[in-house]
Amino acid sequence: MLSHLNPPQREAVKYLDGPCLVLAGAGSGKTRVITQKIAYMVQECGLEARNIAAITFTNKAAREMQERVGKLLDARSARQLTVCTFHALGVRIVRQEAKLVGLKPQFSILDTSDIHQILAELSGNADKAMLKGIQWAISGWKNALITPSEAVKLVNDEMTHAAAKIYPAYEKTLRAYQGVDFDDLIALPVRLFDTEPEALERWRSKLRYLLVDEYQDTNKAQYKLLRQLAGERGAFTAVGDDDQAIYAWRGADVENLHLLQRDYPQLRIIKLEQNYRSSNRILNAANTLIANNEKLFEKKLWSEHGLGEPIQISMAREPEHEAELVAMKLTAHKFEFKTAFSDYAILYRGNHQARVIEQKLRSHHIPYVMSGGQSFFDRAEIRDLLSYLRLMANEDDDLAFIRAITTPRRGVGAATLEALGSYAATRGSSLFVAAFEEGVAEHLAARQLEGVLKFGRYIKELAHRAHKESAGVLLEELLRTIGYQAWLMESCEVKEAETKWRNVRDFVDWLSRKGDEDQKTLHDLVQTIALINMLDKGNEDEADAVQLATLHASKGLEWPHVFLIGVEEGMLPHQSSIDEDKIEEERRLMYVGVTRAQRSLTITVCETRRVAGERKLVDPSRFIDEMGDGLKRAGKDDAPVSKEEGKARFAGLMAMLQK
Repeated sequence: MLSHLNPPQREAVKYLDGPCLVLAGAGSGKTRVITQKIAYMVQECGLEARNIAAITFTNKAAREMQERVGKLLDARSARQLTVCTFHALGVRIVRQEAKLVGLKPQFSILDTSDIHQILAELSGNADKAMLKGIQWAISGWKNALITPSEAVKLVNDEMTHAAAKIYPAYEKTLRAYQGVDFDDLIALPVRLFDTEPEALERWRSKLRYLLVDEYQDTNKAQYKLLRQLAGERGAFTAVGDDDQAIYAWRGADVENLHLLQRDYPQLRIIKLEQNYRSSNRILNAANTLIANNEKLFEKKLWSEHGLGEPIQISMAREPEHEAELVAMKLTAHKFEFKTAFSDYAILYRGNHQARVIEQKLRSHHIPYVMSGGQSFFDRAEIRDLLSYLRLMANEDDDLAFIRAITTPRRGVGAATLEALGSYAATRGSSLFVAAFEEGVAEHLAARQLEGVLKFGRYIKELAHRAHKESAGVLLEELLRTIGYQAWLMESCEVKEAETKWRNVRDFVDWLSRKGDEDQKTLHDLVQTIALINMLDKGNEDEADAVQLATLHASKGLEWPHVFLIGVEEGMLPHQSSIDEDKIEEERRLMYVGVTRAQRSLTITVCETRRVAGERKLVDPSRFIDEMGDGLKRAGKDDAPVSKEEGKARFAGLMAMLQK
């Protein structure tokens, strides 16, 4: 079963005598190694599939792994296997051990908007920038397992001072809502296993072998969770690449690779260096570039795909001309080689670079999709429906209560909610629970209270039925009862209302199918949606279109032809990284961009850019020289043309295409 693997891949699959670190270079077949190792353990070594967990970072990666391993195992074993993200595993642990962490099993997972709302209320008059900073600081502390009392000692500026002050009240508010934020899904299991040895033993006996994908992206809390579950014997395989560690800004700690060696002296390190993706010219440039970083582990990618085309370096006068250049080169290449639009990607350091590219692609009728756009679940109409579902699952979720009872409006106004909120605060209970207490009648007029109770009784009825009836039936009834379509037509322009209603229909149909296929209740589906929203923002359906993406969003993906734009000092490496001496992470980001390309790579550089309203000369990125030989720099024949000449050339190409 392992004959199609190369020798290091076979070694990685068969090694089960202790902890194992697989250093998997870009395009070296790491998913194949993980899926084959699972099949090998079940079919050749007699391990039960239910005792194996493969942990990834995105739902998309988990789905791909589940599909691939499903082709290698029998249906029963494939079903028993745990293949999920770190956060989905955290949800399972917290749900099963809810009582021990002070929650009920149907807790709410609050998203970024909910958290922003809570922090805005707690901080009073903080502006948007300050709120975002507070949110990042608290998230960073949680990822590093720093408690509110410890955070106070780490204050070093106005923003961290504000964050440390709010942190205890923020935690208290989450618990009052019976809610958790995204970071809690790792931090709570870690703290639980620290204090409850019986719970830890339960999960160790359940998950006896762990496989962790993208290990270099783990943060301190995730590493500790891995150590807790793997125990002293270290029954795990971690697969990662120190050269692709590009998420320090969101808490990932490449130091975890060092810690593995320190904490597991018997660690077996296996390197996967054969690349199955790119030509050798691309790999040579990537190897030469990344050699400028201080290395944790030496490795050099190679390929059997031949030398390949030279890497093109194209100069442009300014960003508008750069966008025109890319559109022309892409169209000409597509025409010459009869490729599809989906064979191309345009990658950039920051989202702001996409605007001018989008304009040029639209004006030249080149279809494109963007990574990192608004998530479907962030749309107002979807959040409206979700508030009902969240409240059904967790009556202590005050944010969901306020949104649901006021959308559509049902005669419950701000004065009613304020009076109910004041009473609930004196009782230390949620708004929903307070509404059904006898004492509330002294604080709300009978007419006000009747509207709240009617709403509350309906939610209780839905919650009761949700355990017995299909998700689809209940959702359809919910839409009819609240008159959501009519409310959209009354409160929005016709075209907007129709678009929103289509989105609602898509959402309800999808949720109905998912409930039937996965045999999940509405309660379970609410937590599933929260995780999908957090982990898969911006995933696009496949279409024949050019992919636009930031370098961070491009990781794990590949295209035959890649345009890497804006490769200049101050842009890539980014100016803030130059100022803070964080060039190594920027170099890894460039390395990720280069290794996305299979057959051709074009790098574009602007001579001038507008900085703070002024047009300034900029220098090509140091990374271009660091890529060594094998680059074809724009000569006289490739010199930038005028806008008029460019349009004329493009018109000629389009005429040829139409013929």
